[in-house]
Amino acid sequence: MKKLLAILMAVMMMMSISSVMAEDNVEITLWTYPIGNWVDPETVDGIIANFNAVYPNIKVTVNYLDYTSGDDQVTGAIEARTTPDIIMEGPERLVTNWGAAGKMLPVNDLWTEEALADISAGSEAVVAACKGADGNYYEYPLCMTTHTMVIDRAAFEAAGALQYVDVETRTWTTEGFVNACRALTDAGYMTGVVYCGGQGGDQGTRALVNNLYSGRFTNAEHTAYTADSEENIQGLTLLQDMVNEGILMADPSIVAGDEIALFCNGTITMGFCWNASAAVSNKASMADGIDPLPMAFPSDDGVPELCGGIWGFGIFDNGDAARAEAAKNFIRFVCDDAQQGPASVYATGFFPVRASFGDVYAGTDKEANGEFMVFMPFLGDYYNVTGGWAVQRTEWWNLLQRVFGGGNVTEEVATYVANANASIK
Repeated sequence: MKKLLAILMAVMMMMSISSVMAEDNVEITLWTYPIGNWVDPETVDGIIANFNAVYPNIKVTVNYLDYTSGDDQVTGAIEARTTPDIIMEGPERLVTNWGAAGKMLPVNDLWTEEALADISAGSEAVVAACKGADGNYYEYPLCMTTHTMVIDRAAFEAAGALQYVDVETRTWTTEGFVNACRALTDAGYMTGVVYCGGQGGDQGTRALVNNLYSGRFTNAEHTAYTADSEENIQGLTLLQDMVNEGILMADPSIVAGDEIALFCNGTITMGFCWNASAAVSNKASMADGIDPLPMAFPSDDGVPELCGGIWGFGIFDNGDAARAEAAKNFIRFVCDDAQQGPASVYATGFFPVRASFGDVYAGTDKEANGEFMVFMPFLGDYYNVTGGWAVQRTEWWNLLQRVFGGGNVTEEVATYVANANASIK
């Protein structure tokens, strides 16, 4: 009896110790790239304050990264074994880079059946992008966006070109795109510019080429670049022919930022690099009389597949179970909480991956962002996770320069594919 009592007392003591440990203070670090207002300390401090109202024993310290030196800082931290507990960015870094290198903890337990169903309803592409080749999830997503193009509705209407656009769905066909460019040119307007002075805004030129005849930028497994497909060669050839005809322009000296400026000052009537963020940031510089209408890229079947962005959280493997669990609690609260989740998305300026969150901008000072919700179902394959991405981006704008300099499309595409695929490790 005494022995049994001793055992019971020992068990109770262990339970008491475990309870105390559960309430112990835990300190974790969050590193975040500049994703909307997640770069603003006041905004992030407010989110952490809300979290601490529920988890007062978890202290979160934040480090703000930029895209100039951020990758170097993370690489240095990996080498020094001083990585943060949580990092906020996209699948190309969290999954394809650090996750594939074994530096991240799987976050499979965050992907509950409820979360998977809710996120899948928003976009299957998001789910696929957050999962590594080994079947583990290395990112838990918060928000997404699609990149679009934009037209000047006023100019299109004046030129009789608005008939080629479905204003309600914001879609149009390849044939309609060509006809609109001819109508605008005949009416004395300049149409659009295929910019190829560098990699800035390359998501626009990629989407333009791929959508014209429903081509794919990579294979389904994201192991090879496929610009040499019949559909993509056909798309590039059409654009080259349009430039030669004089109903479209190409400029090897400008990047997307220059093209956006040309649209905003009224020089051209369409732009190939646009999204919700661009609409907000360029509103003040828009010349009088321009009526910007965001549009999906033209496609042969009228059903576009848009490039996009996905942002969320990953956890570095620091060998500390308590910190890892605290990090998961933070991510759950920020992404899933019924009140904080939509507020967290609102801070990004983008759109929720959870379908149940709906329009987080309705009735707010960012209500205009809701206009871009119509494009979310068109988010296409998130092929940014393909290896050799940095090399491919340089090869892409070099390809465009050669094509619009008069090069043979098939031969130039073959050079691009050979160089891009050679960079995949």
